[in-house]
Amino acid sequence: MASERLQKLLAQAGYGSRRSCEDIVAGGRVMVNGKVAQLGDKADPAVDAIVVDGRHLKAETPHVYIILNKPRKVVTTNEDEFGRKTVRDLVKYEGQIYPVGRLDVDSEGLVLLTNDGELANVLTHPRYEHEKEYLVFVKDQPDEKALNSWRRGVVLPEDGYRTAPARVEVLKHEGNGTLLRVVMREGRKRQIREVARLLGHPAQYLLRVRIGPIDMGDLKPGKWRFLHKPEIQALREVVEESRSRSSRSKRKPRSTAAARQAARPAKSRRGSK
Repeated sequence: MASERLQKLLAQAGYGSRRSCEDIVAGGRVMVNGKVAQLGDKADPAVDAIVVDGRHLKAETPHVYIILNKPRKVVTTNEDEFGRKTVRDLVKYEGQIYPVGRLDVDSEGLVLLTNDGELANVLTHPRYEHEKEYLVFVKDQPDEKALNSWRRGVVLPEDGYRTAPARVEVLKHEGNGTLLRVVMREGRKRQIREVARLLGHPAQYLLRVRIGPIDMGDLKPGKWRFLHKPEIQALREVVEESRSRSSRSKRKPRSTAAARQAARPAKSRRGSK
């Protein structure tokens, strides 16, 4: 096995997404051949002694994929500094796994847990644009103007960010509220709740029912299960498709105008305004 960046090796071994593994390395928690590793260092598990928090890193760890129907008031982390119940408390599995992405404490529904760092990166990184589907019960009855604003994208006042277009469908009106189906390809913190509030129809209930190709089905709140083989294959196809798309993007030639600009002499480029 060739040398790889440490954050990639840690992600493959189930220590979290690549981003969280970068924090592990930067925090001085990794040693390679007896020396504290630095972010950017590479190693080969077949020949190098890699130690994380005092434990030797295994060269290969079998991938595990679990889905959970998270109830309300459960935190989507492995540990919580305030002592609240976490998704890891509900999943009785001895191996090292972590939740992919987030689902806020007041929301319910599908959470994927795994030790597959590459999959976690593909499903959570915004550039891959994988769908997530929610059932959202909002106050009152949004009119077409509000729904179309949501579909086109809403500017969040906190940082001026405009949300990406989403599919928003009215399923039914019930009592003093409306049940919506919302399908989106991004997942900023509490985004659905914030958009609904800005449009004047606060979310009173939020349930995530799908991530990419994985549907929660009839899994009861608080229950979990291992993914079936066809579901795992569907996830692997997602990873391969994302790899292929990323590779094509990197090989894409620059536009003719950009190529002409790059070909101009440096002096000419500096003199232009």
